[in-house]
Amino acid sequence: MANIVPDSFKTDLLGGVFDFDSGGSTFKLALYTSLAGFSTATTAYTTSNEVLSAGTNYTAGGNTLTNNGVAISSNIAYVDFADLTFSSVTLTAVGALIYKDTTNEAVLVLDFGGSKTATNGDFVIQFPTADSSNAIIRLGDA
Repeated sequence: MANIVPDSFKTDLLGGVFDFDSGGSTFKLALYTSLAGFSTATTAYTTSNEVLSAGTNYTAGGNTLTNNGVAISSNIAYVDFADLTFSSVTLTAVGALIYKDTTNEAVLVLDFGGSKTATNGDFVIQFPTADSSNAIIRLGDA
């Protein structure tokens, strides 16, 4: 499986539902033990297959992302989020969902390419370099 951009995100983006400017919409990232329920038809945050919260220091719904804003380079617009750390956790995750906090609308499903584990330590989501070739969300000419 690869990262998934839900169809609802595409239409909602063009409909003005999301504001990725710094200080705009608030986004969260939730961790999952399975991505089996996610597809391009995904519309919202779900607790199904979310990492269990009991005894792990992981809170259902995940953590808030710091949005560093929108930029453009080489005719490609992109969004940058700061790396996100889940501190002192014990968990295993295969992927994550980025979603709009206030309405739970899905933005992007991230596939980690396998199980990633932290045992009583930090679980870090390291976003790619924020540029026109690598940023996590990019829009440009086809």
